[in-house]
Amino acid sequence: MPTFMIETDNNITAFAALEDALNHGIGTTEGTFSTEKELTKLSVAWPIARFAEVWNGFAGVVPFDSLKPIKKFTDRKTAIARIWKAIQVLTPAPAQHAAPAAPKKAKATKEAKPKDGARPPREGSKKAIVLDLLKRTEGATLKEIMSATAWEAHSVRGFISGSLGKKMGLKIDSAKREDGERVYKAV
Repeated sequence: MPTFMIETDNNITAFAALEDALNHGIGTTEGTFSTEKELTKLSVAWPIARFAEVWNGFAGVVPFDSLKPIKKFTDRKTAIARIWKAIQVLTPAPAQHAAPAAPKKAKATKEAKPKDGARPPREGSKKAIVLDLLKRTEGATLKEIMSATAWEAHSVRGFISGSLGKKMGLKIDSAKREDGERVYKAV
């Protein structure tokens, strides 16, 4: 696990292991940490202004080119989280040993089939009303189905797709008339 060392002048250095950090003798070491939680414990006595000093010590410098200097952090939790996230670029990326994954095959589409337990609609139910409208030679418009059932447009479309198409296995044609109105028709 990578270990980070922070010096009293706010320089943060990354090491491959804790032993490497302990054997490193540059500057005055304030402490080492390997997790965000350890950084939180280490910085408990810091004044809030020090977090901005630490941030500004590496912001704008390679590999932190995209980070901008700041004036202050709103709170300790935010400061620690942002500093921890930023210094992760110092850790070496793990070697890729796994072979690249093969591309997934596309799923085959299935024809709609009635489920074994699909029951015919009850007399006078909204399902029966919609089916009667769709079986007419001219079909039914979305507005006609909405007014007959008191459903919203999204509910009608979902019912046609789910209950009639998927559950009952009915084939429903959808077409636009010349006036722009969409018409549904059971085939």
